[in-house]
Amino acid sequence: MKFFLILFIFAVSLFSKEVVIEVKQMHCPLCTSMVKKAIKNVEGVTKVKVKLQDKKAVINFDESKTNIATILEAIKTTSYVGEVVKP
Repeated sequence: MKFFLILFIFAVSLFSKEVVIEVKQMHCPLCTSMVKKAIKNVEGVTKVKVKLQDKKAVINFDESKTNIATILEAIKTTSYVGEVVKP
């Protein structure tokens, strides 16, 4: 059983990726909430942290299900523009 658990974690880590996106126009908690919700709705996104102070979003996602362009499009639907800081 442990073998399969380790194999599963390894397989997940193979497709898991983290990206940092700057969202410059965010200026209030509502902005942060809207951006976070839009990103969380993208299939394959596993974790999202949006910080207003830094104006950045740290996103973990499954590369086999989505990509950075799709996440940027999701941000754009909220009338904000994201720029990749750390791919």
